[in-house]
Amino acid sequence: MDTPPNDLSIADLQQHIRRMYYDKDVARGVDGTFMWLMEEVGELASALRGSDRENLQEEFADVIAWLFTIANVADVNLADALSAKYGQGCPGCRHLECQCSLDEKP
Repeated sequence: MDTPPNDLSIADLQQHIRRMYYDKDVARGVDGTFMWLMEEVGELASALRGSDRENLQEEFADVIAWLFTIANVADVNLADALSAKYGQGCPGCRHLECQCSLDEKP
């Protein structure tokens, strides 16, 4: 069994998730995979209201993993997408430290 490094880049993690789950994910499709992501988001919401740090970390990890899974099925490179949208700063105001007002979504 290959042991992944503790600190994976976005591209590395997407490939890691792909190696583990791609065939199952493609068989499930985007819609089915999206429903799993929504279930995990709900579990994260519950964990955020609790005090169990270990559970909170697990739920954050699950949400990220399912997001990467959907990206793989939809053939989206998340490293490229994140860099294109956020690599030059806030997409709203274009500053490295967001200057958008609190009542607007950047």
